[in-house]
Amino acid sequence: MKGLVLSGGKGTRLRPITFTSAKQLLPIANKPVLFFCLEQLAAAGVTDVGIVVGDTEAEIRGAIGDGGAFGIQATYIRQDVPGGLAHAVKVSESFLKDAPFIMVLGDNLLRDGVTSIVEEFRADPCNCQILLTRVKNPNQFGVAELRDGKVVRLVEKPKEFISDLALVGVYLFDRNIFKAVNAIRPSGRGELEITDAIQWLLTGGYAVRPHLVTGWWKDTGKLEDILEANRMVLDGIEERIVGRIDTGSRVEFKVALEDGVVIENSVVRGPAAIGAGTRIVNSYVGPFTAIAGGCTIANVEVEHSIILEGCTIDGAGSRIIDSLVGRNVVIRKGDGQPRAYHFMLGDYSGITLP
Repeated sequence: MKGLVLSGGKGTRLRPITFTSAKQLLPIANKPVLFFCLEQLAAAGVTDVGIVVGDTEAEIRGAIGDGGAFGIQATYIRQDVPGGLAHAVKVSESFLKDAPFIMVLGDNLLRDGVTSIVEEFRADPCNCQILLTRVKNPNQFGVAELRDGKVVRLVEKPKEFISDLALVGVYLFDRNIFKAVNAIRPSGRGELEITDAIQWLLTGGYAVRPHLVTGWWKDTGKLEDILEANRMVLDGIEERIVGRIDTGSRVEFKVALEDGVVIENSVVRGPAAIGAGTRIVNSYVGPFTAIAGGCTIANVEVEHSIILEGCTIDGAGSRIIDSLVGRNVVIRKGDGQPRAYHFMLGDYSGITLP
């Protein structure tokens, strides 16, 4: 079995941070979400993996290389236009050939991995297997309608309620999917929809098997979803204390401190992860916070947030919550007169003031 990981897309819902970073490389608990996907494929014995790339190809290649660090052999497949998931399958035919394959979205996170799913498909093959989970907002997903446990219809982002079973970003196919992606036409938004391709298989009498996901799954395409995924992963981390903690500081519950971390006169309350070389001074770092390496955090409270590499935050007693802070950002509280806020914000930025 081969693997196909979709790592194109512009990440418009996460701008401005995705102007300079591929959305699949945004970190969850200080590890890019794409890394989780590749490691889970390798754990399932899927080592021949095609990675579909677009405008962020150079960044994805730089992070993954030949795939050896993740236990896979990576082949890069160029998708010149963001033409939809079925289009990504279509342009990958020369790599996949006649092999059955598992397709995963590079910005999706499945807690329990894909090993049991791959084993099920190998032991009992079918033309297509889809993963489903119940959601509160089905109009934002492709959804499946079941009847007597069988898939009877799929609809992409339905305007009226059809089902609360959303398609998780993991699909398993045999070679018949290429008949489908070559037969369907672009949707109203100009893309070849994978739901239309699977519906084509259903209509043609091919076997489409549902699999309900029991563990959590997150599509990390929006800020609130990234923060929730970060919380879920941090909740399962193991304590690791490598950095230096002075006598005026406390580190409590599950906290991962990497090499070179310095904690001075501060409280770090887990679950939390602090990257190598970060310095935390006169501060409180609360639960479900991931701070990457090379940061300086001083005179501030941070909770339920993600802070990327190289940031300096000196807040003079301020509090940051529910936030995603990009690389090399500097946030300081000024002491001059008149008292005022000073901003340099790019397109699509968001800021909330007290």
